Amino acid sequence: MSVTIDITGLAADGGAPGLSEAERWGRVSVVPSPLAELGMALHALSEPGHHPGLQGWATAVSSRLDPCLADRLCEADFLWRTTFSDVFAPFAGIPGGRTLPGATLAEDLDLLDKLTDEQFVSAALEFSCRLRYDVEAPGPLDDPELRRRSLELAAARGAVQERFTHRLLEDPPVVRAWFRQLMLDCDEAFFADTWARVQPQLAADARHKTELLRRAGLAEALASLSQAVSLDEEAALITIDKLSVGRTATGDGGLVLMPTSLGWPHLLVLHRFGWQPSISYPASGSRPQAPSVEQLTRRMEALAHPVRMRLCRHLARAPHTTSELAEAHGMSAPEISRHLAVLKKAGLITDCRRGRYVQHQLDLTAVARLGSDFIEGVLR
Repeated sequence: MSVTIDITGLAADGGAPGLSEAERWGRVSVVPSPLAELGMALHALSEPGHHPGLQGWATAVSSRLDPCLADRLCEADFLWRTTFSDVFAPFAGIPGGRTLPGATLAEDLDLLDKLTDEQFVSAALEFSCRLRYDVEAPGPLDDPELRRRSLELAAARGAVQERFTHRLLEDPPVVRAWFRQLMLDCDEAFFADTWARVQPQLAADARHKTELLRRAGLAEALASLSQAVSLDEEAALITIDKLSVGRTATGDGGLVLMPTSLGWPHLLVLHRFGWQPSISYPASGSRPQAPSVEQLTRRMEALAHPVRMRLCRHLARAPHTTSELAEAHGMSAPEISRHLAVLKKAGLITDCRRGRYVQHQLDLTAVARLGSDFIEGVLR
């Protein structure tokens, strides 16, 4: 079982002799996508068991998530919970097959706005309502029978999904605007900070893969994504070993390779009919690394002191300066500074300068990896 991508014609001039690898594969792009990474983030939040290395991050984000936003996310979580909807890769649906992901979330969302209502609805309902994927077929907005079947299947999955599907089929523009605002609210609530952390790693991985493509060619670049990806140059066919079957072709368009930091171990292939093919792969180094025994010992010792435990409780809720902590705990500033130094050396707190002041805050991502009981304790 596998998904294949026919790349006949992708190589410039059919791969004529004398061309450099960079010239041959000029329509292959390695580009991270903020919206696709947000989709990965939402998946990790809804299915933390799929991503054990992100459980600390997921616990930290979930503990701070506004209840209203959490409820809104539940309305459409089928778009990212069990799989990944193509609404998170709108660049691929732009006619011509050569559009690249946006550099910012706002740019990606602008590309989403350029999709037709039929494209958006089909992408949103495809997995849950079993719409045809890699063959040309009418969508539920045009086909009354498919519309009826979509509502029937949605109802079988619960009232929430049924209501969402009704809204989507009755008034796609309203739901599209709702979805866009939901993504912007996620960005404000947690994703902007996450993207700022992972984007440099994704950009570095994209540069490395692009250089490999230019120096060694497409076969080497694809092999570096995953051992599950291979290229038969003679047949002009990329094969991705997956427990699914699908086929697509680049035609006159391009091929996009998207690194993800939050998506490991998922290797995703977009092969929707009429859309630009793309492969989303775990970036190098995105597999979580366990802390050393020395670092783990340092963290446990730092948390063993009752004063430092109280400081963690204080810093879990909001950033504070040393003087604020000293006043709150009835201690001198030097005493507080010594305890903060121990916590900082253990990698449990972060500093942020605000004008003349330095504020300290608990790194919930690092703390949560020590165990959910502890983070629940400091947030209780």
